[in-house]
Amino acid sequence: MKLLPVHLNRPSWLHGATAFTTVRTRYAEPLHWAAHLGRLQSTCAFLGLSAPDPELPVLDPLPWGLARVTVTEAGTFLSHRLLQVGPRPEAGVQVRLTGVQVHPQLALHKTGNYLPYRLAMQAADGAFEGWLQDSSGRVVDGSRTSPLLRLNGQLVVPAGGLPSVTRAAYLSGQEFIERSVQAEELSQVTAAWVCGSGTGVVPVSELHTPAGTQVLSVHWPELSDPALLWPGTD
Repeated sequence: MKLLPVHLNRPSWLHGATAFTTVRTRYAEPLHWAAHLGRLQSTCAFLGLSAPDPELPVLDPLPWGLARVTVTEAGTFLSHRLLQVGPRPEAGVQVRLTGVQVHPQLALHKTGNYLPYRLAMQAADGAFEGWLQDSSGRVVDGSRTSPLLRLNGQLVVPAGGLPSVTRAAYLSGQEFIERSVQAEELSQVTAAWVCGSGTGVVPVSELHTPAGTQVLSVHWPELSDPALLWPGTD
């Protein structure tokens, strides 16, 4: 057994008492930074952390990058890396509904208390994404992306999960509803997408649930916003 280093004896490390956001960058430009900052400010206020630094430093001009802005009791910290995710999955991706549940108080926030999302990714069992539920059996979020459903002819945002900046940008100007979605309703889904800074907006080809596997209609939206594209798409 090793002694815990002094610099790790902090709530941020011991309890995940941090707020963070991941921001796609394009040649040093942080995309939709204002929306990310607003969400981050809300989470910091919820956790009792100081407000994040609103100005990002000059970033490396990566063609496709992913910046992570993390706020702890010690201040605001930045990491920035090249975003490389491989070829675009033209046939769509597979998603698995897992039995992992979100934290009832933290599901609307992106915090360092991230274990449910890691467990959901493990439970995805090789699928591109694993969806999480709440204690009432409602589908609310993904392990690394946010779900968007076509259900009964409507675009539906499942209520109860993280307010996704990428999904909101995609839905701007479109008609949609946000409501609770019971897991049993997934059998009525005809199309679905997963949305995130690291992936853009990606169609789902197969949805695996305890009731079986659904094959969905795959449609890659025609997009120009680089925050919504599969990384590397030019």
